[in-house]
Amino acid sequence: MSEFKYACPVCGQHIKCDSSQEGTVMECPTCFQKITVPQAPTTEEQKFILTGTKKGERPMPTIPDNGPITPSAKRYSGALAVIIIFLLIGTAVAFIYRGTIFRPHTAGWTMNLDRVTIPDTPAAGQIHGQNFTNDRAILQNGALTLRAGTRGPLDLGVVINVGDGRQPENLAGTSINVSTDAPTASRVTLHWPDSSQAGRQTWGDGYALRLDFDEITNNRLSGKIYFCAPDDMKSYVAGTFDAEIRRPRPRPQN
Repeated sequence: MSEFKYACPVCGQHIKCDSSQEGTVMECPTCFQKITVPQAPTTEEQKFILTGTKKGERPMPTIPDNGPITPSAKRYSGALAVIIIFLLIGTAVAFIYRGTIFRPHTAGWTMNLDRVTIPDTPAAGQIHGQNFTNDRAILQNGALTLRAGTRGPLDLGVVINVGDGRQPENLAGTSINVSTDAPTASRVTLHWPDSSQAGRQTWGDGYALRLDFDEITNNRLSGKIYFCAPDDMKSYVAGTFDAEIRRPRPRPQN
């Protein structure tokens, strides 16, 4: 009878027995699990990791003890390094050519007002290559402001001088159309963030504009806008708005 050792499948405790006990049920001295003793090695020099099986389970196959499988780990590490390198290269290329790869969407840009169909969605578009969505509209002192964000300084938006001294009541129910060849036109200013400073550009002509105002309701003047700027970035704004009317405060009487 030759002695050999096997491992408990539950806690890993090494248990010593002899070949006459193979196939019998023993109790692990550490976790007290009932274990079926595995088949004894055929030779004393055979290197196997012998593991018993829990009582009632099928015996586990023996696995040659060939040491750590380092080649596969090295292959996975090499593949991961290649993937990381390609990601870094792709990021660098995207940053260098960001002006050409990620061009702003200008499908809504046209200087021909006859081709314009204003969408029934909140005003949005592109301002100096940056995506714009109107979050708040204000009509004050004859100027209509559409802006991103609801508070703070105007960072991204458009300001259109529509009043020329007229009261909001005079704008209600009217339309304003300005073609690119108009001899005179209202002043329009675009605002956008530009690195650490604010960008701004103003036009007095050369742009295309269509404004359709509805009636005043609850001190608000809603409507539709299409504005197209003649800049290289093809800035435009199109859609609906609901402008809050801000009236000048009455002067105190002496």
